[in-house]
Amino acid sequence: MQDYILKSVYDAVVIGAGHAGCEAALALARTGQKTALMTINLDNIAFMACNPSIGGTAKGHLVRELDALGGEMGVNIDKTMLQIKMLNRGKGVAVQSLRAQADKNLYHREMKKTLENTDNLDIIQCEATDILTEDGRVTGVVTNYNSLYECKTVVIATGVYLNSDIIIGDYKQNCGPSGFLNATKLTECLIKLGFKVRRFKTGTPARIDKRTIDFSKFSIQPGETDVYPFSYLTPTLPENKEPCYLGYTNLKTHEIILKNLDRSPLYNGIITTTGPRYCPSIETKVVRFEDKERHQIFLEPEGLDTNEVYVQGMSSSMPIDVQEQMYRSIEGFENCKFMRYAYAIEYDCIDSLDLLPTLEYKNVKGLFTAGQINGTSGYEEAAVQGLVAGLNASMYLQGKKPLILGRNQGYTGVLIDDLVTKGTNEPYRMMTSRAEYRLILRQDNTDERLTPIGREFGLVSDERWENYLIRRKLHAEIKKELQTVVAYKDAKPFVEERTPGEVLSPLSYADMIRRGVKIKDIKERFNAFSYAPYDLLETAETDVRYEGYIKKELNAIEKAQKLKNKELPKEIDYLSIDGLRLEARQKLDEIRPLNLDQAQRISGVSPADIAVLMVYLKTKYEPRS
Repeated sequence: MQDYILKSVYDAVVIGAGHAGCEAALALARTGQKTALMTINLDNIAFMACNPSIGGTAKGHLVRELDALGGEMGVNIDKTMLQIKMLNRGKGVAVQSLRAQADKNLYHREMKKTLENTDNLDIIQCEATDILTEDGRVTGVVTNYNSLYECKTVVIATGVYLNSDIIIGDYKQNCGPSGFLNATKLTECLIKLGFKVRRFKTGTPARIDKRTIDFSKFSIQPGETDVYPFSYLTPTLPENKEPCYLGYTNLKTHEIILKNLDRSPLYNGIITTTGPRYCPSIETKVVRFEDKERHQIFLEPEGLDTNEVYVQGMSSSMPIDVQEQMYRSIEGFENCKFMRYAYAIEYDCIDSLDLLPTLEYKNVKGLFTAGQINGTSGYEEAAVQGLVAGLNASMYLQGKKPLILGRNQGYTGVLIDDLVTKGTNEPYRMMTSRAEYRLILRQDNTDERLTPIGREFGLVSDERWENYLIRRKLHAEIKKELQTVVAYKDAKPFVEERTPGEVLSPLSYADMIRRGVKIKDIKERFNAFSYAPYDLLETAETDVRYEGYIKKELNAIEKAQKLKNKELPKEIDYLSIDGLRLEARQKLDEIRPLNLDQAQRISGVSPADIAVLMVYLKTKYEPRS
């Protein structure tokens, strides 16, 4: 038996303190578990290695869901944002998403402060090198200092730090993002435990000294004031402090890139790993869209205490001399000075099909994974996984039922179901198109959908619950007042002035909304809803305006629920079921779905295979009458 120079005992250990690790550790500690949070460097806690922002299309939904469940990311971005916007204003409310620019260093400091002042939570700077198990269960974590942390559950949230390499041209360095130390020992442990390990890639653009940018050549992009914050605990909208700017590449930029493709690691064979499809490098965009004369770039401030400006849209792994040529060919960047060069980063991750819907590893009890180690990209995708993994690790310790959100309950449920049912062969990014029930899973109603669930699992604080109850009462009052009927003589001119068609009878406020009148106009004209906050009025208006479509989605959910209720026994031998196609047998045996609803979403399982399974369940497991 190995001797350790130090032994400690915890209920849980979280490995990694990025966005997933922070949420996992907080979920564990806030539900009463004595937790150790390990990070290679305390300075990379909640570090934003790429965009200095939180939210975005579909990502804003994730942050609002995490907040409704009792997570921290929404609270933290509200405290540290530089500006906020609602994306997709010109589209339907279901795909509108919040996005905020963050003060990068302040975001890190505030999250670190929150962690440091959380009961039951200790933060330790060290590298986890091995995870110990006994009889298929977690027993502890060993560190690079040869110390042992005995525990019954572990959440691995290592982000892009596993055996990571930074690549700039032909320069390659074995390190983490922004020069941080990486984790070099844990991959070997994961392989030993049976994980299928693979390698993904991502990248980041350069940071430019704002004093060397001619901002007059760019279009200013200010923040908005008629939006709500990310967190339901934030009483007022934070102040917009800094603008962003919009600019474009040009034919000269593209010519420089094409001329130097032989020096690009993406095209000369140095990089062979899979990168994010929806966040390509500027080299990839120029090659893939050769007919385009320009591509958008956004200048995003990294904070109030720094001159660094993030150049979104110019991610690259080109050599530094080519980078300087590329950037300086852009109008407004002629005299720009680089503070950090763009780079690509390769890292180890696992096959998410190795996981249960709880994010627990199928082969080891008490071992959970969350974030980019699961093959995802993005801070927001990582954070919601961290909360779910941490909460389920806590439920595991308490012997209670786990949190498994359905696709009809949240984007979080869609994300995790996609990972454990379909898997991913590239860094996974959440998008609104991935959700079947977008009209129900809006970001404006996340507290109604998820706060009761967070309360049930012990993560929603008394303060947050009281806030929810007040909002629920106000929402009920709004719904009641929507039935107020306006006399014909008053309704006719008001409605006809704003919408087409003739008014022939008295109308309720709800009737007016169905005809296209905005609720804010009703409020102003009839002195209605004086007690109601802006965001609750927006939710009520959406519910009324899209009532018919929402009913259709609810009917579809009800049908899907019938399949979800058809549980698949764990002991089923799929390989021996006659009638199933070979591919279906192999996929079902590998993934081991919990129910028919999950089974039908597995790639390679056809409707005919589901029919076979239904017959099999009826003949094998249902009692004969």
